[in-house]
Amino acid sequence: MPEIKTILFPVDFTEASSKVAGYVRLLAERFGAKVCALFVVEDLMRYAGFYVPHTSLEKLEKELFEGAQRRMNEFVEEHLSGLEVEPLVVSGEVASKICEIAKDKGADLIVMGTHGRKGLEKALFGSVAEKVVKTAPCPVLTINPFQKA
Repeated sequence: MPEIKTILFPVDFTEASSKVAGYVRLLAERFGAKVCALFVVEDLMRYAGFYVPHTSLEKLEKELFEGAQRRMNEFVEEHLSGLEVEPLVVSGEVASKICEIAKDKGADLIVMGTHGRKGLEKALFGSVAEKVVKTAPCPVLTINPFQKA
C-alpha cells in the first residue's frame, strides 16, 4: 500500500493557495506527512531579448526572490503552523520546477489548486496544474478552491 510521507504544496500566495492550505493541513495531519511548501519565481531571463537591460532583470528577479522568501515564511506561519514544513523558494519555469522539486524531494503527493483559466487566458498562459498533472513523478491532487463546499 502506498504511503504518503511527503506532500509537495506549490503556492502562489493568492486566495486560492490559502483555501487549498486547509486540505494540505488535513492530509498532512492524517498521514503524519511532511509538507514542502514551494513557490516558484518565474525566470525573468527569458525576457532578456525585449530590450530590457540584463542587470535590471537580474535585480528585479533578486528582489522578487527575497520578497517571496519573506512571504513564504508568513504563509507557512499563517496556514501551516504546527506541521513539519520545509519552505522552498526557487526560480524557473513554474510547472517544470514543481515536477523537478517533487522528484528531488521524493514527494509522494502533490496538492495544488486550480485557477480554472478559460478561453484566451488559457491559450496564452496555459494551465500550470494541467502541465503538472501530465508530467509529475507522483500522484497529483488538484483542488478547485472556488467551488462551493
